[in-house]
Amino acid sequence: MIVALIIVCEVAFWVLLAAGLAVRYLLKRRRAGVVLLLAESVLELVLFVVTAVDLRNGAEPGWEHGLAALYIGFTVAYGPCTIRRLDGHAAHRLAAGAPGSPKPSRHGLARARHEGRLWLRTVLMAAVACALLQAAIRYVGDGDTSSLRAFQWVALRAVGLHGVFALTYLVWPKKRPDGTADSAKPESALPAGDPQDVADVLVGCPGKDEQ
Repeated sequence: MIVALIIVCEVAFWVLLAAGLAVRYLLKRRRAGVVLLLAESVLELVLFVVTAVDLRNGAEPGWEHGLAALYIGFTVAYGPCTIRRLDGHAAHRLAAGAPGSPKPSRHGLARARHEGRLWLRTVLMAAVACALLQAAIRYVGDGDTSSLRAFQWVALRAVGLHGVFALTYLVWPKKRPDGTADSAKPESALPAGDPQDVADVLVGCPGKDEQ
């Protein structure tokens, strides 16, 4: 049941995202679009509650509970920026006058900063997942929690491996073919001055110098 719910949550994430962007830009109902985009967070809450109830009802802790914790951590860490970037693409294509969504820098320290910020998101993912798994371990008590602890190590290994990968961009920065540095690019891909800008609502996205 938990695995099926994870799949449902992932499908619902993209359905809500598409619906929110359509309402925001095609129907020109910005507030309703923002509400739909913010409703994404309800999915993680539903998955958390169902997982907790499943354990409370005496289910043996298994890999599916660990997978649920990792999924929640991933969506908490990476979900807001996924929404923001796709919102930028939608604004560019559907909103008149909106600039295109800038791509991350590919060279030099700008790229290293970008990869560093992504790594911090992986750290957040692991912190959320490990906290949820630790709460489940304490809740189960004397039962077999080896599968839950195994997923804690999975989260920590992900942090380590991603950290090594990100560090390579700092130790061996990639240079442009002409040897020049990347120029700074604006972060926002949405029209300036929009009081209902979803970027003001969805927090936790990379800073402006990432691009």
